[in-house]
Amino acid sequence: MNAAARAALLPGVIALARAAGEIVLRHYRGGFTVRRKGDSSPVTAADEESEAHIVAGLRRLTPDVTIISEEAASRSENETAAGLEARLFWLVDPLDGTREFVARNDEFSINIALVEDRAPVLGVLHAPVAGKTYASSGPGSAMLHGADAAPRPLRVRAAPAAGLVVLASRSHGDKPALAAYLEQFKVAERRLIGSAVKFGLIAEGAADIYARLGPTMEWDTAAGHAILAAAGGTVTLLSGAPLLYGKPGSRNGDFVARGGWGVGPI
Repeated sequence: MNAAARAALLPGVIALARAAGEIVLRHYRGGFTVRRKGDSSPVTAADEESEAHIVAGLRRLTPDVTIISEEAASRSENETAAGLEARLFWLVDPLDGTREFVARNDEFSINIALVEDRAPVLGVLHAPVAGKTYASSGPGSAMLHGADAAPRPLRVRAAPAAGLVVLASRSHGDKPALAAYLEQFKVAERRLIGSAVKFGLIAEGAADIYARLGPTMEWDTAAGHAILAAAGGTVTLLSGAPLLYGKPGSRNGDFVARGGWGVGPI
């Protein structure tokens, strides 16, 4: 899919993510029941209704493109092998940060990404409580759409002389291993934040690095990866190799997302 076609799709995907955010907020403000999936992770009706809305919308926008989404995968309704065979497919996390949603700390997001040739090429990351929507459709296209403000372009920042602002998962990851990994960097501040919003904060120049040592799934990272890459950042394995998509089982290895300061320590 060429850049013009992706750009033409983006407004429709943004609209889907925002509408899904309204669905999620209705449950968040009105009450919900938490159930457990087979892997013991939480799920609510907000996850499921958001997913149904997004998947139906993507099928209207791109009827011939495979869709891989989190809740369908947990019910074994996704044919994830189709993503391995397809050059082009959607990855959807209808409510990223369900634990944060359940804890009512506002740190959750709606993630939608288009993957082509194993790389995320379009991403929409919507934070419903903040009313912020990060979006991109290719290099140099990353934008932040605020609730009441005109969209503004996103660009990562250079490493601050005072040290890096580090983002870490509030509820996941190997914290001792992360602490050991970060010893190679000059760190000014560490913040715990839930969901893929961490990618957006690096893309807008509010932070510098997010290292995840522990399991994630491709739908957790693809939208944020697309946006951060479009803003001039990188997402790689700890070795520096690219983080690729369409892997068997859809599981990611340990990775690091960075702003505008390359792949080596500072």
